[in-house]
Order: sequence, then C-alpha cells, then structure tokens
Amino acid sequence: MNKQILVTSLTLILIIILFDLTNIDISVQEYFYNFNRSSWILNAQETIPKFLFYTGIKKLLIFFAFIILFCLVFFKRKKLITEYSKGLYIVLLSAIAVPLVVGFLKAETNMPCPKNMEYFNGNYPDVKLFQSYPKEFIEEKKIKCWPAGHASGGFALFSLFFLFKKRINQIYAFSFAFTIGWSMGIYKMLIGDHFLSHTIITMLIAWLIVLIVNKIVNLIHKKENIEKST
Repeated sequence: MNKQILVTSLTLILIIILFDLTNIDISVQEYFYNFNRSSWILNAQETIPKFLFYTGIKKLLIFFAFIILFCLVFFKRKKLITEYSKGLYIVLLSAIAVPLVVGFLKAETNMPCPKNMEYFNGNYPDVKLFQSYPKEFIEEKKIKCWPAGHASGGFALFSLFFLFKKRINQIYAFSFAFTIGWSMGIYKMLIGDHFLSHTIITMLIAWLIVLIVNKIVNLIHKKENIEKST
C-alpha cells in the first residue's frame, strides 16, 4: 500500500509538470472547438447530455453515498453490512474526501477553464499552474477550474475496489469507476469546462486519496481487532 501511494504521488507530480511545460491541453482541446462558429462541439444546455453526464449522475452519486451511510447507521448489525463494513466505510469516506480535496484545490489555484481563455474567445490569458496572470490583466473574480471537480465524484468510486474481495470483482469495480469518471470528465471537455490535464490530475488525486483512506481505515480496523482480542 505504501508503494502504491508513493508511485501514485510521483505520477501525479510528473503529470502536473508535463502539462505545465507543454501545450498538450490546447492541442487536444482544439478538437472540441469550432473556431468558425466560436462554439464548443457540445452545447452545455443540451438537456439529455446535461442530465446524463452532469445533473443526473451527480444526484445519483450523492444518493449512493447516502444509501451507504444509511446502511452503516441503521443496519450495521446485519450480517452482510458487518461483513463488508470496512469496505463500505472506505467508499463513504472517499465519496466525501475526494470532492472536498478537489474542491479546495479548485478554490485556491485560480486557473481558467478552456471557455474562459482568449484562445477560445474568452477573456483570460493562457497561464500555467505555476504562473501568475500578466500585470495588465484585470481579474474581476477568482476563477475555479483546476482540477476537474465534477469528475471527482465519479473517480471517488475507485474506492469500490476495496469493497470487494475477489480479484475479478475488484477489476470490474475499478473499470466501472474509471468509465464513470471519464464519461463525466469528457463531457466537461466537450462543453469547454475542462482540459484533458484537469481530468487526468483529478483521477490521480482521487486514487491517491482512496489509497490513503484505505490505509487509515485498515489501521483503525486492525487496532479495533487487537483491542477486542485483549
């Protein structure tokens, strides 16, 4: 577990540096923008995609977390809940921690979305994570676009990996979370809300937090078992 945390942390740092030193984000995002019409390939107000990949999935994820909390509080003595309690706590805590951490970073980094940038007919200059805005640029309000907050809820489902015990089920759970997270992330890219790097970095942050939550829950569980046996 410590090795996984270390490898994920190093990968996250390298990915941040890679996108900060290159223009990969712009090159990828160009495919989703029609420069002749000054519009994104997908309209953010289109009802069905918005429901499927934004409002609907967001409500479903919140409901899912609420159901887990309800089961842990009111059915904690049931055999099935007892058997999977450790995994359920990991899923619940991850569902809370991942969006909170990503939301905090969004509030502090003050990075523009693609739709905000001058290159895509917005008002903000192209600045990297470790750059400051030009002195002549007047910022009316702090902007919150790095990393991808919406996809964080989907990637928090990586925690389902630790809910299951059979390897094949863990692979299915991880693949499911990967698919949900990227479907949410790509939707945001198609409407100009996020760059590719935003989603990749959110994915890595989510997995890192899930690993840390898993480690903490396991330590607490181990301590409780020792106390029960003495």
